[in-house]
Amino acid sequence: MRNLDTPLKKIRREVFKEISKVAFTSTPENFQDEIEAIPYHIVQERATYRESIYRERAVASERVRLAMGMSLRPENRAVHITAGMEDSNIDEKYYEPPLMQVIPSACDACEPNKYMVSNMCRGCVAHPCKQVCPKGAIRIQKGKSVIDQEKCIRCGKCKAVCPYDAISKMERPCSRACGVNAIGSDNQGRAAIDPQKCVSCGMCMVNCPFGAISDKSQIFQLSKAFREGKTIIAEVAPAFIGQFGPEVSPGKLKAALLKLGFAEVYEVALGADIGAVAEAHHYAEKVVTGELPFLLTSCCPSWSMLAKKYFPDLIESVSQELTPMVATARSIKKEHPDAQVVFIGPCAAKKLEASRTSVRSDVDFVITFEELLGMFDARDICPSGLEEDSSFHDATAAGRGYAAAGGVADAIGACLKEYYPEVEVHIEHAEGLADCKKILTLAKAGKIKGCLIEGMGCPGGCIGGAGTNAPIKEAQMVLKKYKAASSRKVPDADLIEIRLD
Repeated sequence: MRNLDTPLKKIRREVFKEISKVAFTSTPENFQDEIEAIPYHIVQERATYRESIYRERAVASERVRLAMGMSLRPENRAVHITAGMEDSNIDEKYYEPPLMQVIPSACDACEPNKYMVSNMCRGCVAHPCKQVCPKGAIRIQKGKSVIDQEKCIRCGKCKAVCPYDAISKMERPCSRACGVNAIGSDNQGRAAIDPQKCVSCGMCMVNCPFGAISDKSQIFQLSKAFREGKTIIAEVAPAFIGQFGPEVSPGKLKAALLKLGFAEVYEVALGADIGAVAEAHHYAEKVVTGELPFLLTSCCPSWSMLAKKYFPDLIESVSQELTPMVATARSIKKEHPDAQVVFIGPCAAKKLEASRTSVRSDVDFVITFEELLGMFDARDICPSGLEEDSSFHDATAAGRGYAAAGGVADAIGACLKEYYPEVEVHIEHAEGLADCKKILTLAKAGKIKGCLIEGMGCPGGCIGGAGTNAPIKEAQMVLKKYKAASSRKVPDADLIEIRLD
């Protein structure tokens, strides 16, 4: 589903477009009326995707609130869409957890975990499903297998032995996509996210076929800041390449961002270069010498949150270097101290990272590639039709490679080979939170020593993030070409002192 241009993507983009348009064009006097009208613009004469126009507008209303950075409305009393808007109608609104929220009116209350026999069952004589069931949960009724759900322990042995693949595992797509088991159920059987377990990767959001999970946004506040004429600078994550169509080169994307209102555009791959240099030195000085058992990368916020939340004993091994987003923002603020910095990237979890008190002065807004498309729509900007602006020239192939799984470790490894040719580098990497948990478990057990361990919360790495537009395989190919075309392969060893001191 991730690789398809589904109606859900179009609905989300339409909401972002309408919210941004209101922020760009409306006056304070009519803000509320225009926000309240958005669900009626989106859902007009009849329902398209749900059983009634009323439910479809209810879902759209909650999307509007989340797109303005507000939380969902309570279900037990009447509340206007714009209730609490005074807290969002400000220059800067920081994200407040929980970032990921289930829209109750959109959730289909899928079965959380269940094995069922389909009409593919041929009633074979062997009945291997019945033979392997450890709890006697399968009986034969009118020649066909039937599973007693009260006895079933969801072991899956029946499914594994069925010669006709007639037994299906019913599982919530959001739950299956969650690598930390943060999806449970509310008292009506709808999905519910446990904020104590969630690390805000957004995989539940992009895997729910009903669009029942969504995250908060800052596009309203950012659009408002543009309208007020503030100096705003964009820092674009390495995963940007290929996210806005095959005809949109880096130069055309830069031209589109400048037309939208940004004063300047920087590559976050510059900050990735800084991080690669710093972590190469860190590995050589701390891990190779035995001071640390291994080094965990820190650029992926979901991976970092996972390590700190679920494996607190390993916190000292998590890199303390600035993430590429923050390192780039800090270097921008050195040159433009009065500007506001916007991180544009593929990641939902970056929204919470930027809200930490220690970095709020460096990163003022975070929006995703998906949200940026909505803003382009609001201003009738078509990047593919613009003339090229000057391309980005700051970063190296190493920093740009941070966008894909394995790229962070490869970049640090390349730096180590350049600066410390005598050092032998041992690399492990994991992508997807389930695999990340496995590798951290091995590290905690002492089975991985002397390694540089890279973790990416999203399968495929940043190019598979919750806020991306392009199919992962397409993005991988475009990124590979972009890296190969880079004029420099590895950053200078003293880059970190030059940029941040």
